[in-house]
Amino acid sequence: MRVVLSTIGRFHTFDLARQIHRRGALTAIFSGYPWFRLKNEGLPKDKVKTFPYLHAPYMRFAPRSAAIRHWWEWHDAVRFDWHTARNLPPCDVFCGLSGFAVRTSCVAKSRGAKHVCDRGSSHIRFQARILREEYERQGIPFPGIPPRAIAREEMEYESADVITVPSTFALNTFVECGVPRHKLRLVPYGVDLSAFYPCAQRNDHEFRVLFAGNVAVRKGVRDLLDAFLQLSCERKRLVFVGSISPELESCFRQWRGDSRISALGKVSQPRLKEIMSASDVMVLPSVEEGLALVQAQAMACGCPVIASENTGASDLFTDGREGFIVPIRDPNAIAQRLQLLADSADLRLHMSKAALERVKSIGGWARYGEKMYELFSELTAQNCPAILSAAS
Repeated sequence: MRVVLSTIGRFHTFDLARQIHRRGALTAIFSGYPWFRLKNEGLPKDKVKTFPYLHAPYMRFAPRSAAIRHWWEWHDAVRFDWHTARNLPPCDVFCGLSGFAVRTSCVAKSRGAKHVCDRGSSHIRFQARILREEYERQGIPFPGIPPRAIAREEMEYESADVITVPSTFALNTFVECGVPRHKLRLVPYGVDLSAFYPCAQRNDHEFRVLFAGNVAVRKGVRDLLDAFLQLSCERKRLVFVGSISPELESCFRQWRGDSRISALGKVSQPRLKEIMSASDVMVLPSVEEGLALVQAQAMACGCPVIASENTGASDLFTDGREGFIVPIRDPNAIAQRLQLLADSADLRLHMSKAALERVKSIGGWARYGEKMYELFSELTAQNCPAILSAAS
C-alpha cells in the first residue's frame, strides 16, 4: 500500500506520517513548511515534500487585516494544492487536510486512488455559523469565512471516499449539515507521551489556572476571564500561553495591571510541558474545536482539564473523573468547577492521577496510527461504502 499525505503546516499529520512510515506505507508527505522546520520530525528527507513560498511568509508576518489574511490564505491554499497535484507520486490512498486538496484529490481519484478528507474541526458551515454567533455575542465585528473557502472545503467533502474527524462533537456537526453517516469515520487523536509528562512541582501557595492555545474569540477566552474573576480564592493566578489575536488585544490591555493574570505568548513544547505540570487545572472553553491537542497534553502532565462540550472532550475524558465538561458560553459553570478544585487539594490530586491513568490508556499516537492504517487498508481492499456501513 502506498499512502500520500498533505498538510499546510504540521498539525497531527506528521504524527500520522511517522506511524504510516513505520508500517512501510508512506510514499510522501507534502507540507507548506520549509524543510528546516521539519527536519526533526523523524522522517527521511526524501519523503517530505515542501512548498513554503506562501505559507512561511504568512506565518512569519501574520497580517492583521482580515481582508489581507483572507486573500493570502486563499492563494496559499490554492497554490499549495496545485503544487501537490502537479507533484503527486503514484499512490493507493491520498489523505489531505481539508481545505488544501481540491485539485490533488481529483488527480488522485483520476488515477484510481482513494481520497480521505482529514477534517480536524467541525463542518465548515457549522463553524462559520457558530463563530458568527460568538462574535456578535461579544460585540466584535466578525471577519467571516469567505464563501469561496466554504465552497472549496465542501467540494472536498463531496469528492472524498471517507471524511475523518477526531471527535463525536465534530462528527455530529457533519451529520447535522447533511453528510451521510456512512461517509464519516471517527478517529480521535493521540498524544506524545515521550514529550509530555509530569516534570515540575505545583506551588502549594497559589491556585494556578492555565489556558493554552491561540487566545482568540473562538476559544471562549472572555468566558474564562469572567469565571476567573468569580473565583473566590486569594491565591489565584491565571496564565495564558499562546499568541493573542488582534480582536482580543484591547480586552487584554485592561488586565495588564492585574498581577494575577499573565500572558506568556508562544512557548516551546518543553516549556509548555513545565507550565502544564505546574498548573492545577487547564481550562479550554472553546465554542468550536475538533479535538484540541492541548487537552491530552495537559492530562499527560497530570493537569486536570475543564473543557466545553464543543472541544471533543467527551472522547478524551469522563466528566467528574479526570476533569469537568461544561456547556459553551457558561462562565458560571466554569467558575463553579474552578471553585471545587480550589477548595479541595484532595480533588485536585485525585483528578491529576486519574488524568495520567486515562491518557496512558490512550496509547500515544500508536493507536491513532493503527486506526488510520486500518482505514487505508480497507479502502484499498474493498468497496468504501460497504465497509463503513458495516463499521457503523
